[in-house]
Amino acid sequence: MDTIASLFSFITTPVSWVIVQFHSVYGAIFGPDTGWAWGLSIVSLVILIRICLIPLFVKQIKATRAMQTLQPEMKKIQERYKNDKQRQSEEMMKLYKETGTNPLSSCLPILAQSPFFFALYHVLNSIASNDTIGVINTSLLESAQKAHIVGAPLAVKFTDSASKVEALGASLTDVRVVTAIMIVLMSASQFFTQRQLMTKNVDTTVKTPFMQQQKMLMYVFPVMFAVFGINFPVGVLVYWLTTNVWTMGQQMYVIHNNPTPGSKAQAAYLERLHKHVTTNGKVSRRRDKVIVKAIVTKGRDRNEFERKFINGLSKAGLAAQTDGTVIKSDTAAAVEAEDGTPTTGTPKRQQPKRQTKAQRQSAAAKAAEEAEPKTSLTKSDEPEDAKPATAAKKGGAKSGSGTRSKAQSGQRKGPQRPKSPSKK
Repeated sequence: MDTIASLFSFITTPVSWVIVQFHSVYGAIFGPDTGWAWGLSIVSLVILIRICLIPLFVKQIKATRAMQTLQPEMKKIQERYKNDKQRQSEEMMKLYKETGTNPLSSCLPILAQSPFFFALYHVLNSIASNDTIGVINTSLLESAQKAHIVGAPLAVKFTDSASKVEALGASLTDVRVVTAIMIVLMSASQFFTQRQLMTKNVDTTVKTPFMQQQKMLMYVFPVMFAVFGINFPVGVLVYWLTTNVWTMGQQMYVIHNNPTPGSKAQAAYLERLHKHVTTNGKVSRRRDKVIVKAIVTKGRDRNEFERKFINGLSKAGLAAQTDGTVIKSDTAAAVEAEDGTPTTGTPKRQQPKRQTKAQRQSAAAKAAEEAEPKTSLTKSDEPEDAKPATAAKKGGAKSGSGTRSKAQSGQRKGPQRPKSPSKK
């Protein structure tokens, strides 16, 4: 531990100074020797550190999105050079360089937070060992040793002996119950944060090994926190639980307002945005304009949720512009429904009703009769039975000229054999 403390000695004094400053504020309210004063000082330290790390968190989000976008290309490289690991690594580095991505960028907040974590651990361990450190003098050391959080001193661990716990004015049962509850809450918050990322903010249209790795980490990290948590002092557990809750809330905000394209969170976001735009007729927030602009720029590369959003605007008589704004569309016309209620949108094309076979034959026969030239007929002395024969001859003459007469109802198509006159 001394080696680690020496490596992070440059940050130990600033961390102890920040804790003391917060303790002076909370001590005036709750009392200098109370667990509230020292516990809230640690919580305030976490909040201050995480606020300073917000720019790195934004960079982490962009790096994670970029890595998710590159997963299909990375998979192709792995399949193409699966027997040549060196060439595979070279192509991967080339891809990172061309796209300007860095796989280590997603780890920046954790790496930046590590020095503060080890510094706080060393400060609390020194308090437990009755050693002054940084700006924490003897009087502050005695005050910190008296501080208890729900019956557990700040500097004790789950694995400490009963004699050490009793020397700090607490019982071993209270310490283990409090530390066990905090370890469970710490692991549960880590699991929920990772699960929220996997179930809501991952592109479901692309199945890559990266998703399998994230799914595995969803179960590995909580187990790691549970195993290592029994060796953390209560003050460090307060620190780590606070930073997990902060990460969970921060991620919920990002997923709600800036989801990953193709994810379930994006579908919910675009649904809310569509409802807002159709109600107000415009895009109000700047963040929404940026997302609408990105969707319009994609063109044919839009995913299912983005196409549904654009089509929904068109049906409502609106059109998204390249600058992220929304205007009324000139092509959308108001259509009046059957009950007289006006509805917006493009009217649907009416499909013709399907006719029966008999109706089609009747229509064809009627059209043929209208196209045939009318001729005046005179009465003759021919018997009635001979008239069909005359009609048949006329039909035969027409067929010889290249056309075919339409068969009368009840008769066979083509020339008819004349009937012999009946004998009287």
